[in-house]
Amino acid sequence: MLASARRAWFSSDDVDRATKAMIADFWSTHDATSTDVALITKVLSSPSHTTALAELRHATQSDTLWDDATSAAKLLQQLSVLEKRDAMADQLQQTLDETKELFVDLALEEHEEDVVAGCVASLATALASAKKLRAELLMSEPADPSSCFLEIHAGAGGTESCDWVDMLLRMYMRWGTDQGFATELVNAVPGDEAGYRSVCLRLDGSYAYGWTRTEAGVHRLVRISPFDSASRRHTSFAQVRVFPLAAAVPGARDIRIDTKDLRIDTYRASGPGGQHVNKTESAIRITHLPTNIVVQCQSDRSQHRNKDTAMEMLRARLLQLELIDQENERRKYTQGLGDNGWGSQIRSYVLHPYKMVKDHRTNVSKSNTSAVLDGDITTFIQEALLATAASVE
Repeated sequence: MLASARRAWFSSDDVDRATKAMIADFWSTHDATSTDVALITKVLSSPSHTTALAELRHATQSDTLWDDATSAAKLLQQLSVLEKRDAMADQLQQTLDETKELFVDLALEEHEEDVVAGCVASLATALASAKKLRAELLMSEPADPSSCFLEIHAGAGGTESCDWVDMLLRMYMRWGTDQGFATELVNAVPGDEAGYRSVCLRLDGSYAYGWTRTEAGVHRLVRISPFDSASRRHTSFAQVRVFPLAAAVPGARDIRIDTKDLRIDTYRASGPGGQHVNKTESAIRITHLPTNIVVQCQSDRSQHRNKDTAMEMLRARLLQLELIDQENERRKYTQGLGDNGWGSQIRSYVLHPYKMVKDHRTNVSKSNTSAVLDGDITTFIQEALLATAASVE
């Protein structure tokens, strides 16, 4: 019946080309969503997921749960994440079933073109949600559920690269806000003429690190330079680094920092000048002498709060080393980021002579460069997560 109704409408002279395209789009999107939902259901039905859910429910019902408020909050957050995933999977399956039924009964049988458009839109939303949930299910690293720090450093290209850092900062802040993460710029070192030599952005929220860790690497920009009076084409580079927030990662409490291993410097916060420049030395720079890791924070007028944030940044950097563990693995991680210049980029953003953003790890590309620079990077991240999971398997 479904096939005959579908054939009858497709052959009807009353159906315009646009409507036929929407019908084809519906079935294509329906098939893609069904595939993702089937995979999600399989993962959520696995013994590992059901056992983890049962253990968390048992733990949160304990009479001694609130003896340790910090531990209790983490357990409740973990339980909430798993329960929300189950609920979302159920909702996705329900949307699939109801939309298909509506499409068959009204769109195909009654030739309701408005219903066709509504069904296509509903499925498109469901597919986006399914892809996001599927990507989250691939996040199995211990640090994935945590918040994170994201650093951006200017590479080859001088002033151009400093401006590129500013553009990437804006992109990540917009993306983070769209994802529901709280974003805070905790440190920024201005460039000599424009932009920043380096910045550090904090992203707070469930799975912030899991979502952003695949962004680590070199990002390349090609455009007509706004700083070149001859309007020549320039290539710029910036390196992104991502570190999990140590306090939110299991085992992170074992990270001990001896004060004798630290050199703490204070300085005046840098800025564009005027009344907003801090006249006191509230900015903090901490050097971890054994590893030579340097972190800085100048986001607050309070020196104490800046120091607390800088210590969180340092713990995050040390945790990253601990997760990587062995020295040869550390070298692999550093080499994996690539030199901050030619030949190492994970993604290219070409604004001239044509417009295209291409991820070189997955070959995913988008021609709407303005949307990407406004934060539309979720597709790149999802495909990178899928590729990473496939390579591990």
